[in-house]
Amino acid sequence: MTPTTEPTGAAADRLAEVRTLGEQLPRFMRLAHALKSAQPTEGRDRAALVLLFPLVRLGPLRQGALADLVHADPSTVSRHVATLIEQRLVRRVADETDGRASRLVVTDDGRAALEQMRSEREAVLARVTADWSAADLAALTTLFGRLMDDLASSLPAEPPAAPSPREKS
Repeated sequence: MTPTTEPTGAAADRLAEVRTLGEQLPRFMRLAHALKSAQPTEGRDRAALVLLFPLVRLGPLRQGALADLVHADPSTVSRHVATLIEQRLVRRVADETDGRASRLVVTDDGRAALEQMRSEREAVLARVTADWSAADLAALTTLFGRLMDDLASSLPAEPPAAPSPREKS
């Protein structure tokens, strides 16, 4: 029988931090879900509305590409797209490269709904970070973005994130 060795020193400290992060991520996901559920959607399906973000950021996409991008089941995305089309937030246009296929385009009403969701999200974040220093907020933003980028790069076929406003300047 081989004795197992526990990490010591810096390795043990790093493992403890990774474990704490691993415990914090599910908590973050539960809180994010609770916040989304608490936001009014004026009769609209919030899960469907979230699809507007990548469509605006990346431009018109085929429905299958959108499903791949958001790591969702194609049938679920199909249901959400049908809702968005019914609410006139998205419309289908012929794909220029293959007329048999279509791509999804966000309408002006869809952009307005997206802007409302973005404003609501920003209001919540502004409220909960109101007592934070600018340095703390910047550090979290930078490190959280780095975590998201690194998590995304560990997944197959995840496109790079759009540059942040700070990176565009």
